[in-house]
Amino acid sequence: MKLVLELLSIALTAAPWLLLGLMVAGLIKAWMPEQLIQRWMGGQGIGSITRAAVIGMPLPLCSCGAIPTALALHRGGAGRGPTTAFLISTPGVGVDSILLTSVLLGPLMALVRVAGAMVTAIVTGLLVGFTKQSISVAAGSSGCCESKSCGDHKQHSKAPSTGWQRSLAGLRYAFSDLLDDISGWMFAGLLLAGVLITLVPPNTMAGFSGGLAALMLMAVIGIPLYICAAAATPIAAGLLLAGISPGMALVFLLAGPITSLATLAILRRELGSQALAVYLVSVLLVTVLMGWLLDMVLVITGWNPVEQASQVQELLPIWLESLALVVLGLVAIRPLRKRWLGF
Repeated sequence: MKLVLELLSIALTAAPWLLLGLMVAGLIKAWMPEQLIQRWMGGQGIGSITRAAVIGMPLPLCSCGAIPTALALHRGGAGRGPTTAFLISTPGVGVDSILLTSVLLGPLMALVRVAGAMVTAIVTGLLVGFTKQSISVAAGSSGCCESKSCGDHKQHSKAPSTGWQRSLAGLRYAFSDLLDDISGWMFAGLLLAGVLITLVPPNTMAGFSGGLAALMLMAVIGIPLYICAAAATPIAAGLLLAGISPGMALVFLLAGPITSLATLAILRRELGSQALAVYLVSVLLVTVLMGWLLDMVLVITGWNPVEQASQVQELLPIWLESLALVVLGLVAIRPLRKRWLGF
């Protein structure tokens, strides 16, 4: 019974922010055309890499869904460095995951997560940009997932003609393809977070946290996982309450979503083995360094992210959280969504 109550509490807290994040993600999808992204990502310098990292952050794509978009941009003329930065920053954070991080882990962790994803994307993009060009570029799809959003980089034959139609198309994407991408992982993440909070006493894992070895272990665990940024957030919250350091939670939030085995396979095929090796080493070292710096800063300042999160969670009334959870649950059921909304 306690597990059910904890799961319901986390779901109620997350639902309004996830609903808002999906709406904003849909509007971003509608009003940020791929041709504009490709033009901004041209070149090889730090300016192009930084622009690619900034552009990728708000886009509503998971790690697997970002792959075909990144490949299309690279084959359309984007440099190796900007392509890598885009491939890291896009799944690393998004509007929905930033809002969830703020409410479940506190505004400080949300800010640090954005900064960590940005630094990881820029540094890795710069380093990969120095590697040699791959001899051949493989054609074909990535084959990394079955969702329709993975192939969403392809342009539809008939584009929306008005602003309202464009916005509606973006919302349709957010509440169908994108929601289908993350709903299963979100439920799994919420369930795991509820189990951790219920069955693992506070500070149980405190003895295993702290130090570079623990941070390195968390990065090694997170890198091969395929988990979206939104689903990683409640898991990190549960781990944090179980006693790991905020730095370890940050490493998981960064290393888990930004890469996966599918990402690594496609990166090797597209950019070569040398670029893959540089990518892995850079992601590992930068995420660990960001986690270590966060732990040091928190020790010096005495800030407590968990206390910040509890204050943010009290902002919304229970009736609004309940309504948002009901709406989100109904929209996530495909037959109901298709019948009521036509999505």
